[in-house]
Order: sequence, then structure tokens, then C-alpha cells
Amino acid sequence: VPSSNAIGLHFYPIWEAATVDEWLYNGGPYQLVIFHFLIGISAYMGRQWELSYRLGMRPWICVAYSAPVSAAFAVFLVYPFGQGSFSDGMPLGISGTFNFMFVFQAEHNILMHPFHMAGVAGMFGGSLFSAMHGSLVTSSLIRETTENESQNYGYKFGQEEETYNIVAAHGYFGRLIFQYASFNNSRSLHFFLAVFPVVCVWLTSMGICTMAFNLNGFNFNQSVVDANGKVVPTWGDVLNRANL
Repeated sequence: VPSSNAIGLHFYPIWEAATVDEWLYNGGPYQLVIFHFLIGISAYMGRQWELSYRLGMRPWICVAYSAPVSAAFAVFLVYPFGQGSFSDGMPLGISGTFNFMFVFQAEHNILMHPFHMAGVAGMFGGSLFSAMHGSLVTSSLIRETTENESQNYGYKFGQEEETYNIVAAHGYFGRLIFQYASFNNSRSLHFFLAVFPVVCVWLTSMGICTMAFNLNGFNFNQSVVDANGKVVPTWGDVLNRANL
């Protein structure tokens, strides 16, 4: 449970309270948990960059991990700062998270914010693309073994040769949807699989940060009227009725 509204944005370590019971009653553990959590995930992101650097790898693992890190900072730190109290931060727990979502929608109309829409597209679209990619790969594996032994024995970790036939997978998917819907280049394919959900989560985090300062989602409370003051029906009116 987030810290008490009476605490506001004040730093509230255990030694600031008169007793441990008072600290617990005012939600002191919330600040303790989220501050250590944010420090921990930031340090882990730095560790990913360092390990990639030492192994001569490019830093894209760290860059991809920055998406959930930015989301955590948005709901645990930026949003409470924008609203003026840590009591507005996201609670820790399943039911508390759902309650946070309902309250957020009621106060900021997040479902009508373009950045939230991008985040939904990134999550569901990324899941769909990953499932499609995995199914195409496993359906076009190049068999290196006989029928009597496992296919897994035909591959070695880190081998230079392709383990699946991307031309066959590309041809199948191009015929299933249309030619230009599939990738015939492995690097561009995996780049897209990584970038699409990551950028969308970044956008969602930016949306949370803007709504923290009450720059909310779109609303269509004002109907379009003509010169005579007569309402001109639009899809905005349909959305208003749906929101009610």
C-alpha cells in the first residue's frame, strides 16, 4: 500500500517516525521498497551495458531493457511527483495494480491517449509477431539428423550455419499474407521484433509522465454544432456515450 497522503512527497525512512508502528501505519515500507527497487533495476541495466561492452557486444540488450525500466520509473516516481504525493503511486500487488488502473482511467482518460494506444499495439502486436516468428522458425528447421534421433543433436550453440531456412519461411508467409508483409533479411526481421514493442513501451511511459502533470487523454465533451447551434452527430458523441 502506498504511503499516507499526509506524508506527501517527503522522504519517510524508518527513523523519521516516532515508532515502528507509526512508520508501518503510514505506509513507510512503500518508499523503502520502491526506492530500492528502482535503484536495483537501474543498476541491473548498467550491468547489462557493462557486460555487453566487456564481451564486445553491442548494447541493444540494455536498450531494450530500458523500456520496462522507464515504465517502472513512470508509475513509481514520476507520477507521484506530478500528483504531489507518493500515495498516488502504483500499489504493490495484483488488486492494487488493477485499482490503480481504474483510478488512472477515471482521472486521466488514459484509454483515449495516443501513447497508451501505441503501448497496447506494441504489447499485443509484439506478442503476435513473436509467436508468428517462432512458429515459422520451428516449421522451417533444417534437419541435420536422421528420423531416429532428436533434431536438437544436429545443432551447436553459436554455430555459423543457419538452423532454419529463412527463404522457405519468407516464401510461406509472403504467400499467406502478401509478399511485402514478410522479411527476407534476418537482421531487419529481428531488429523489427525488438524495436516495435520497445518503442511502444517508451511511448506509454512518456504518456504516463505527461498525464502525471494532468496533460490527459483526449475527450470529446464538446459536441460539434452548426451555425444554428444544432448538434452535428460525430463519432466523438458515440465515444462519449460509450464512456458513460
